[in-house]
Amino acid sequence: MSVTLSPARLRVSHGLGFRVVAVAFATALAFSTVPTPLYALYQQRDGFPAFLVTVVFAAYAVGVMLSLYLAGHVSDWLGRRRVLLAGLLAEALAAALFLLWPDVPGLIVARLVSGAGIGVLTATATAHLSELRAPALTATVVNAGGLALGPLVGGLFARFAGHPLSTPFAVFLVVLLLEAIAVSLVPETVERREERPAYRPQRLSLPPAARREFTGAALGAFAAFALSGLFMALAPALLAHELHEPSRLLAGVAPFTMLGSAALAQIAFSRLGTRPQLKSGYVLMGTGLALLTASALAASLPLFFAASVLAGAGFGLGFRASAGTVAALADDRTRGEVLAALFLAAYAGLVLPVLLVGLAMLLAPGSAVLTGFALVELALLGWSARRTAQRRV
Repeated sequence: MSVTLSPARLRVSHGLGFRVVAVAFATALAFSTVPTPLYALYQQRDGFPAFLVTVVFAAYAVGVMLSLYLAGHVSDWLGRRRVLLAGLLAEALAAALFLLWPDVPGLIVARLVSGAGIGVLTATATAHLSELRAPALTATVVNAGGLALGPLVGGLFARFAGHPLSTPFAVFLVVLLLEAIAVSLVPETVERREERPAYRPQRLSLPPAARREFTGAALGAFAAFALSGLFMALAPALLAHELHEPSRLLAGVAPFTMLGSAALAQIAFSRLGTRPQLKSGYVLMGTGLALLTASALAASLPLFFAASVLAGAGFGLGFRASAGTVAALADDRTRGEVLAALFLAAYAGLVLPVLLVGLAMLLAPGSAVLTGFALVELALLGWSARRTAQRRV
């Protein structure tokens, strides 16, 4: 039987609970990226500059970081299920804000709320999935796959829906609320402590010998997310201005290709050890960065999508290896906290680099900005590789 009656309420089995959490996590992540191809429609409607898109996008990343810092670790003592529910309800609130307050201030607030929900969901769902069935691969595949689906769904709504700035948010609002009900039935995997510890913000609890390895993994995650943020926040602008391709559907297909490649690469190379995954990921990201710069210089759409595939595959392998490295450094009582710290570093990569690139594109040609971005990214990846790839087997 997959459903059982516990002393006070209905509960599903660990196997079904695992699938429920995975689907809910993927849906929340897809919702977080569904606005990507819709920003051009908001711009067209309200006439705000392209840089404001990066501000709206950065509001999401700031929400994630604040949530991770303030609450990403609390599921270690409050319980996974309760925190997952809070995160899903925050995403539902963000969907309602998109519907009820579609002006620029509302977009910023909605993205901030969405980021706050994803912040608590990310570390909590990753830990919960590993405890329900302990598959090293699933959480990172769900992460990349969920993020990938959002832009594609948004692009399809932008191209074919009669009301593309309201229909996707209404659909996700209903789905998120239904999934919150389903998550309320999954098994709890953390034994709640009789005495709760005094609240404190996020901190890193690792043996001193493991901190060098954590720092390297966190730096690699920062660089990988900076690359993904470039595709999610600025792909429509790059396509329109550098490649002369203003298609709304392409604006969604580009980040879908990048993040979809990340998910597929994690599956295809799941048998590789951590060290080969890190090396492969860094090489692929570096190659993708070079092709991305070349695509802007040559105004080549095929090169742009080749870059998105290679960079995405590298992002997937590199981030999965980083997450595996960090999870192995923690014990059961601190795993949620340590994963929250990793994701805090990763989502920091979505804020500062994207804002700086957006600002730079106001002052310099896109090809020059991309070249500078690629050089900084390669330096960060090289530094991360020296701290991690040589230490893990």
